[in-house]
Amino acid sequence: MMLPGFPDAAPLAGLAGGVLIGLAAALMLLGMGRIAGISGIAACATGLSDGSLPRSSAWAFVIGLPAGALLVMLAQGGLPANFASPWILALAGLVVGIGTRLGSGCTSGHGVCGMSRFSQRSIVATLTFMVTGFATVAVMNALGLVVLP
Repeated sequence: MMLPGFPDAAPLAGLAGGVLIGLAAALMLLGMGRIAGISGIAACATGLSDGSLPRSSAWAFVIGLPAGALLVMLAQGGLPANFASPWILALAGLVVGIGTRLGSGCTSGHGVCGMSRFSQRSIVATLTFMVTGFATVAVMNALGLVVLP
């Protein structure tokens, strides 16, 4: 399926991914009584914060994220990828990590789990994430910077 004006869009794959993310979040909430917020789980795994999730389970979740992506890539015969330099990626990760600690969560915790529970804090946080993203893209476009080749 191709969307007009978006030749690289994959709406069915996006829909399937969204359903799987929602299902995983629901299973974690119902099965473990824990919100599936990635930053909180990563903080628990690394010992930066205490949580209700056992550390071994947190590590399994954190390791499972890239392992799942690797399995999909291998199943599809490889995917072309373009990345920034390792220094830029490290800096971006640090800034995002600080932001998730300041914001008491990340897009997965607030956007997927918090919004589905109608949490006012999560609604404000998600709107902030989105507006900041829109503004960043607008500024980059105005400056003629290319996000993806």
